[in-house]
Amino acid sequence: MAKTRREENQQAYGAAAHERPVPRISIHAFCEFPDTGAALQRAGADRRLAKTNLSVQLGGIAAAIEHYHGQVTPNLLVVETRFAGQQALDELDSLADVVDPATKVVVVGRHNDVELYRELMRRGASEYLVAPLDPLHLIEVIAGLYSDPEGHPIGRVVAFVGARGGAGASTLCHNTGWCIAEEQHINTTILDFDLAFGTLGLDFNDEAGQSIADALTAPERLDEVLLDRLLIRRGDYLSLFTAPAVLERDYDAGFEAYEAVLDAVRQTTPCVIVDLPHSWEPWVKATLIGADDIVVVATPDLASLRNAKNLVEILRHNRPNDTAPKLVLNQVGQPRRPEIPAKDFAETFGVEPAVVLPFDPALFGMAANNGQMLAELGEKSPTVEAVRHLAGLITGRKQAAEKPASSLFSLLKGKKRA
Repeated sequence: MAKTRREENQQAYGAAAHERPVPRISIHAFCEFPDTGAALQRAGADRRLAKTNLSVQLGGIAAAIEHYHGQVTPNLLVVETRFAGQQALDELDSLADVVDPATKVVVVGRHNDVELYRELMRRGASEYLVAPLDPLHLIEVIAGLYSDPEGHPIGRVVAFVGARGGAGASTLCHNTGWCIAEEQHINTTILDFDLAFGTLGLDFNDEAGQSIADALTAPERLDEVLLDRLLIRRGDYLSLFTAPAVLERDYDAGFEAYEAVLDAVRQTTPCVIVDLPHSWEPWVKATLIGADDIVVVATPDLASLRNAKNLVEILRHNRPNDTAPKLVLNQVGQPRRPEIPAKDFAETFGVEPAVVLPFDPALFGMAANNGQMLAELGEKSPTVEAVRHLAGLITGRKQAAEKPASSLFSLLKGKKRA
């Protein structure tokens, strides 16, 4: 059967099978060596294992056998053996007497033995890993055990957040999502989680009768049919999940509701762009930590520098196995305003800003007032090229990435020529 365009795009972009969050399972580990236990603990701190209940202790297979006599075994059991060959197999045979049939077993050993691996697989082990363990590889193995290889890929979640109010995070979020959908032809959904003051509908000049708040009030009802009714379709590749942007209602949905909406959307869309409000609430923090990619938008002032630095540090701490958030400097070169140079931002963060956008009030103002995207008004503008470059960095699409616009000098020079 021929693949649909959406299926082709999902295969071209989206979260890989091993990047799926692991479901709510119990994981018990019995290690022979402290370094294996430490690697497991580091893996347990990863966002993809956030829903799991991990327990790590020493003692190896012998301790596991003693522990599970007369007790129910967990969903996943990780055991380490110091032996090779027949001794290792004998240990596993003894463990099999106390392990429930539904429990998956991952064996960690110190010997890179192909014959041992084959025999362990034949006896029902789920995987054999050779120590020392790499935490990220361990996460991939665990995620792979609980993902359906025949299932549809899930979408990648990209969260945009401003280092301060007025930094332009929402505008860049919406324009980047538009570029990914319209120019890279990747099915994309933009979610506006700023329920009271969201501008997604305004930026696209399209307000819906229903909004993302309707999904958050009853996330358990959000199936594909209801989702299709709530989304606004813009062309072949772009969908909008707008905020109600009214103050007559109070919004008190917890993280579980936001998580459920995100999970429902990423089941149907390869690229999920999330516009987060400038607030620091538990659900905002949890959404950022759980995202596949993060874009922090800052302006060249001290408050932005402080807030962006704090954001990046807390995200690095809570996402030890992920790349650092992408930093975007916006509104650079505003006349008569003292600014912190881009190089000082780079020194503070230890990384160059991914994109630097010039101060361009005419283009941004016209786009906002007309309900249009920047590229629809100024296709050859250096600002538009910078947004396209950011879209390319997010998706890895070479066509967009080959248009470098991260240099402040090149942007301002291009603006002067225009």
